[in-house]
This record gives sequence, structure tokens and C-alpha cells, in this order.
Amino acid sequence: MKCQYFLVFIVMMSFLNCSKDEPVESETLYFPPINSETWETKTIEDLGWNTSELQPLLSFLEEKSTKSFMILYNGRIVREDYFNGHSKTASWYWASAGKTLTTAVCGIAQQEGLININNKVSDYLGIGWTSASLDKENLITCKNLLSMNSGLDDSLGDDVSPENLQYLVDSGIRWAYHNVYVKMQDVVAAASNQTWNSYFNTKLRDKIGMNGLWANLGDLSVYGSNTRSMARFGLMISAKGKWENTQIVPESYLNEATNTSQDINKAYGYLWWLNGKTTYHLPQTQIEFNGKLIPNAPDDMYAALGKNDQKIYIVPSKKLVIIRMGESAEDSNFALSNFDNDLWRKLNAFVN
Repeated sequence: MKCQYFLVFIVMMSFLNCSKDEPVESETLYFPPINSETWETKTIEDLGWNTSELQPLLSFLEEKSTKSFMILYNGRIVREDYFNGHSKTASWYWASAGKTLTTAVCGIAQQEGLININNKVSDYLGIGWTSASLDKENLITCKNLLSMNSGLDDSLGDDVSPENLQYLVDSGIRWAYHNVYVKMQDVVAAASNQTWNSYFNTKLRDKIGMNGLWANLGDLSVYGSNTRSMARFGLMISAKGKWENTQIVPESYLNEATNTSQDINKAYGYLWWLNGKTTYHLPQTQIEFNGKLIPNAPDDMYAALGKNDQKIYIVPSKKLVIIRMGESAEDSNFALSNFDNDLWRKLNAFVN
């Protein structure tokens, strides 16, 4: 009998020792409930992050005209901070960070068989949607619009009426940041026989519990929402297009969207910016820059970047989604700014 008790004791001690040495199974990815303010949190102490670097990060954000800032780890809120008179319920514009909403909805429409991004745009909008000759217009595919290599003249402003969409070079051979991407909203509307707003709300916004709406500001289609809605979208994208057990955006399509989409700007997918590449291009220039888009950020990070420093950073290797909304941190900009690299220097000191 004593021998039996001794054997049980040995087995129990072995189990306890193994439990101490082996890592605890990582917790599952969390999704906040739809139509609820409930959102699980994680403390920086739980994560072992550098608590002494938190206040320097928050002070930097406030000094740089930030309105709101969120960090999600594995879907849970680690930090949610509001500055300069902003609040949890207040809305703010996404600017060009909202381009990635169009990317996501195009993936949904393709999954439903409504569009094929490899088809020419005129298949959906009819001929004459540009001022280019028919043979040149028919070279432009939906993928060209998502990749910013339509070949249309980007120097004529944001107006996307046919007379302002003029041929410059054949599609696919020149990368240029251009508002013509917004024609993809018209493509989805025509193919679905719905308004863009209706299709977007039904297929994306309402399925993940976002709020917000689209507004036409001059020639621009701009989305606005509260900060948590931007975080919900970032979380869904980081989860490879899923929300809990529902596939919202096809994973294979998102893999394409968040990898280099053409041979010119290696740091650009389908309206997503990509870090860790050897070269990159920026809006309003044809110069190729050597090095990574944001040197201080992880190589696997990809981002939605908008005018005046609207940001969604997604870092798969660190299970992070990071949101920044606000005024321009420095000078007015269209996407990337020095603020990105400076912010990541602060984040690296804070996040272990």
C-alpha cells in the first residue's frame, strides 16, 4: 500500500514540474459581442510589458495631436486612451485608412460571385468610364484599381468623372496613388444592384458590430466612426477575415491583399501598406525609396494609413492591432509620415 501511495506521489510531482516548465497554452483569440460595449481587457502587467514606458508613450501621443489610441492583444483591449477632448463615443474620419474597407468589401463581392477583380472595370461600369481610348480603357482591371497601377493620370486631382480620368500609360506599368480606386465602390454597387452603403452595411459593418457611415466630401468618399469600430475592423482583418466562427472576408483574398500586389511598389497590396520590403514608393512621387516603409516597426506589420495620421497597424507575430486617430502629428500628409517611425520607437520600448 505504501508503495502505491509513493507511486501516486511521484506521478503528481512529475505533473506539477512539467506544468511549471512548459508554457501555458495561449488563450484563444477574443471577439467582442455584436451590439455591446462589453470588451475583455488584458493588463500590461499580465503581458510583462514595460510599465515605466507607458507614460512617455501617452505623453507623446497627446503632444502629437492624437484624439484616440487603442492597443489590442489577441483581441483584448490593453490600452484605450482618449486625448484632446475626444471620447469613446465620438466619431472621427478614417481618411485613406478607409480604403481598406473597400478592399474588404470587394473580397466579399468576389466570394459571392458578383465580381472578379481580374476582370476589366468596363465589364461592370460599361465603356466610357474614362477618357482613354477603348483599347486602353479595356486594359484596366479591378485589380489595377486596388493596386494603384491603373495607368491613368494622377496629376488631375481627385475628380473621377470620365473627363478627368485620362490615359497616361498602359495599366500595370506605373504605380501612382490615385482616387480612381473609389470606382471599385461603383463596381460593387452595379454588380450587386444595391447602393454601396447598403451592401457595405449588410455585408461588413453590421456583421462585426461597427458603427459609422460614408460621406461624400467633395470628390472623396470618406468613412467616419468611433475608435472601437476601427478596432473591430482591424481585429477582423487580423483574424484572417473571420469574426468568431464566421468568415466575413475570404482568407485567400486577404492573403493577396496584404502581400505585394504588383512589381513596382513592393510595399503595397490591395490598398494596404506593407512593411518589411526592400523598397517602397510614396504618394505624389515616382521615386523608389530603399529600405523598409517603417524601419522601427516589425517586418510582418501591414497597415491602413490615412491623411493626417489615421492608422491601423496589424502585427501578426505579436498578436497586435493598434489604432491611432487624430489631427496630423506633424505636417499634413497623405499616408506615411515621420510620426509612424517615431511612434514605433515608443511602442518598442513599451511592448516587450
